[in-house]
Amino acid sequence: MTLLPTTVVGSYPQPDWLIDRTRLGSRLPPRVRARELWRVDESLLEQAQDDATQLAIRDMERAGIDIVSDGEMRRESYSNRFATALDGVDLDNPGVAVDRTGHENPVPRVVGPIRRTRPVEVRDVEFLRANTDRTIKITLPGPFTMAQQAQNDYYDDEQELALAYAAAVNEEARDLKAAGADVVQIDEPYLQARPDKARAYGLEAIDRALQGIEGDTALHICFGYGHIVKDKPAGYSFLEELNGCAARQISLETAQPGLDLTVLRGLPDKTIILGVLNLADDAPVEDPETVAARIHRALEHVPAERLVIAPDCGMKYIPRQTALSKLEAMVAGTQAVRRELSG
Repeated sequence: MTLLPTTVVGSYPQPDWLIDRTRLGSRLPPRVRARELWRVDESLLEQAQDDATQLAIRDMERAGIDIVSDGEMRRESYSNRFATALDGVDLDNPGVAVDRTGHENPVPRVVGPIRRTRPVEVRDVEFLRANTDRTIKITLPGPFTMAQQAQNDYYDDEQELALAYAAAVNEEARDLKAAGADVVQIDEPYLQARPDKARAYGLEAIDRALQGIEGDTALHICFGYGHIVKDKPAGYSFLEELNGCAARQISLETAQPGLDLTVLRGLPDKTIILGVLNLADDAPVEDPETVAARIHRALEHVPAERLVIAPDCGMKYIPRQTALSKLEAMVAGTQAVRRELSG
């Protein structure tokens, strides 16, 4: 097994010919469908997304990434593609919910039982598996976050809604593993944003979502895209509690917030996906020495065998050449640390 394997959190920049990146970056991530963002006619969209996915895969391979994703090329946001594919949601009459930045946003309106009636990302995994021989990862929005990003007009309370989402995520995750995904990651940024609710039922929802899922599973928590959230807190409000959850890996951003890495000691049973790339708009491309220094700080608290190296968050909003250069620096810095550790 590779020491200090490198990966991405999920998203990679979509090409300008595929999506209107100016419009994408001028708004909050959509919770409902936002077809107006695509530059390609719907009749050709799947083909275009396939082509963009191959570009993302090739960039990750070129950079030397060990565990690649599909770059989320088919998504308008990390969550809306799956969340709007479920039964029980009125897509024609969205609801409203306050997002983590305090703004109201159109969101799925839940009007009946949340059910997964068809695979949503299975073809994504099959396409990814057919186009790379590397270890592959696929991401899903987490049930707690989806419950926060919805208007609940059906269930008795948010906990019941979150567990319904968790059952749908679990069904999808099982099929994604069967389709060839080596790692299934669920994205749960709202655990950090709403820690009281997270403590009340977040872990129950996560464990239900990952129940019976064999092999590597990951949970990503963050403070929000660097493009959107400029000033990030220096610590997580909900973290040590995750040591008892079903996910084998916990993905954290540490570079942009300057996280005090002593908190990693609170996750002794987990592999840490360590964010070492700052993805803020004004952040320069790191040099390999900076990446290596960030890894060394983590090694003071976590053995190398329990570290995976990654960007802080998804790379969706940064320019593609910047993303590629950052990944190349991340791999070079990681390789330098590997050489040091191997003597």
